[in-house]
Amino acid sequence: MIKRIWHGWTTPENADTYCKVLLSEVIPGIEDKAIPGYLGIEVLRRDLEREVEFITIMSFRTLEDIIAFQGPDYARCYVPDVAQKVLKRWDQTSQHYDLKETRSYA
Repeated sequence: MIKRIWHGWTTPENADTYCKVLLSEVIPGIEDKAIPGYLGIEVLRRDLEREVEFITIMSFRTLEDIIAFQGPDYARCYVPDVAQKVLKRWDQTSQHYDLKETRSYA
């Protein structure tokens, strides 16, 4: 499994708006593409002193599945215009990691 990790930051005033856009428009738009090998997404939020950080962690079966989603320049970020309007800044590229193990103690 490959984890695709991306960071974006917004102002505290825009944080709830961005979260709503992400959850109600951006993620459903990705899921509507029915990307082969796409397994899901996690959204993390961290309130900082002057901004709010969001991290998305997308899961794919293989790197080839990510390339099918993003094309040959697969590391470039995917930030739709609707999200760009409320973000302050964001990573221009995503990082990709091989998942080696998952343990759960819950």
